[in-house]
Amino acid sequence: MTLKKTATLLALAAGCGLSALGAPQAHALTLMDLFRKRSEPVQQQVTLPGVYQPGEGAVAAPPAQKRVAEPLPKVTAPKYYTYKADAPRRIDAARLLDPVITGSIAQGTDAADPASPGAMLRAVLPTVSVSATSDIAKAVESFYAESGHFLWIDDHGVTDKARAALATLAKADAVGLDARDYAVALPEESADPSAREKALATFELKLTVAALSYVQDTIRGRIDPNRISGYHDFKRKDVNLAGKLKVMAASNDIAAYLDSQTPDGPQFQALRAELARLSTEAGGGAQSAPVRIAPGTLIKPGDSNAELANVIAAMQQRGSDAFKARHADLLASYAGSPDYTPELVDMVEDFQAEHGLARDGVIGRGSIRFLTGGAAESASGRIDKLKIAMEQARWLPDDLGNRYVFVNQPAFEVYYHDKGQEQFAMRVVVGAKAHQTFFFEDEIQTVEFNPYWGVPQSIIINEMLPKLRSDPNYLDRLGYQVEVGGRAVASSSVDWYGSTKNVAVRQPPSSDNALGELKILFPNAHAIYMHDTPSKSFFKRDQRALSHGCIRLADPRKMAAAVLGTTQDDVAKQIASGKNKGVSVPSRIPIYVAYFTAWPNKDGKVEYFDDVYDRDLYMNKAFEATRLARQTRG
Repeated sequence: MTLKKTATLLALAAGCGLSALGAPQAHALTLMDLFRKRSEPVQQQVTLPGVYQPGEGAVAAPPAQKRVAEPLPKVTAPKYYTYKADAPRRIDAARLLDPVITGSIAQGTDAADPASPGAMLRAVLPTVSVSATSDIAKAVESFYAESGHFLWIDDHGVTDKARAALATLAKADAVGLDARDYAVALPEESADPSAREKALATFELKLTVAALSYVQDTIRGRIDPNRISGYHDFKRKDVNLAGKLKVMAASNDIAAYLDSQTPDGPQFQALRAELARLSTEAGGGAQSAPVRIAPGTLIKPGDSNAELANVIAAMQQRGSDAFKARHADLLASYAGSPDYTPELVDMVEDFQAEHGLARDGVIGRGSIRFLTGGAAESASGRIDKLKIAMEQARWLPDDLGNRYVFVNQPAFEVYYHDKGQEQFAMRVVVGAKAHQTFFFEDEIQTVEFNPYWGVPQSIIINEMLPKLRSDPNYLDRLGYQVEVGGRAVASSSVDWYGSTKNVAVRQPPSSDNALGELKILFPNAHAIYMHDTPSKSFFKRDQRALSHGCIRLADPRKMAAAVLGTTQDDVAKQIASGKNKGVSVPSRIPIYVAYFTAWPNKDGKVEYFDDVYDRDLYMNKAFEATRLARQTRG
């Protein structure tokens, strides 16, 4: 094998290399760091084991006999966590009795009269035990200490306002929440005045906690994404709980106010409408046993495959009446041929579009999972995906912007939006399961033409170091550049048994460069970016989780022209110059590197995708941990 071919294979296998695998980046010599605005994560110093440590990337080789048995180090990937929900604490009811601030808790009640209902309610407050998360509890304590009146009860008992709030909270499932989290029982009637007052006071505090929790949850979500895994990176939204509680107190239409807190962006509303549709259909009658299709079946236009007959039978079973009417002649005339003809491709594409699948005519894992009635594609499976998607949508801005880029990893697609509409979409390659792409939002700042590839420490240590220990000239022969402490050195002169902390390795621009012709930078702590790749064949695959974490573009010139606001001809000229050059975008563009197994397309129809990283599993675990924690609220 030639050295050039070896270098190409190494670059293609490595991709961009994800710094977040736990090691510091070796990107100090690329343009990425020139445009980096955010602070880097705490750098993990990787010190190689062994008795000989002459210094940081020393240019001296230890005696051979001391190198033989030294084990190779490894850089590990981020972890998934056992989700820890916020623990509730008891509301300090005694703080609600401030005699200086509180005149009459029940409006119109004489606080000086110890027999008045308001005075009796105040008297039992210290005996009430209601819990909430710390931020909710603090807001509740401050509100009642300052407001001087109750929200949900009066001298006659539970108010109509309280009943309207309860009715809205009972419908929380419809907006992707869990109605059990906000359930509050009406107080039981009692002939004992003190028992009645205690029940009313308890109801008052519980409903306030439930309503405020609902508002907080519907705005920012129930789950803190950063507690799910090291692959999630979001600044959690702040909710002005004190302000929300004051508005609730003043509202004459509490149901309308609570409804208004739900996100109203078009994507969320499409998910909500789909949830309503599936929830209505979920109680339908029994279905016949699904048709079996051989596992691993993949049929592309023009192929010949014996499983095609089962695919057509499954479409007849799962297709709508309208679908079967549109294709009645073809379905009636099909005689079981294995040839995937253009007429059948058109019918398959129509079926895919009808059921929210990628309309590509390829009969692959996603289509087959739906055709065979797999759990993930059943009504209940899709409802589960929708609720997870609605939760995750709350982590993002309600309004994604007039112009933005949206990467959906499970779809293996990137979408460019401008003027409020999707302008184009293209296939992408994202991180393999062992090198997962993160879930975060950022801003596109720069396009770099003819880029260098700065090899991350994770790849230097995990993939290059074994070769370098046996052959220190390895990188020199492949044409990579090596620097130690900013000084150019030969690969053969580096002590590859010492620390690589100050060793930088980069691949110069070339046709073999792992980043291809250009990369699009949105500086972030994970060193993830979009880029070209010499490995164009990857885009023909259905499953495209293949990189070291960065996002490879099927048509990088088109994306670069869009974000720069220029033409593809201008982009081609920049590339043809052969010069390494960074060009700032005229205005920063939001980019959402997202992970949704259910998400609406440009027409508002929700499409469903495989959970390539099993993240929905961890979301469901987080939901359950949150529900269990909230059961202890009292």
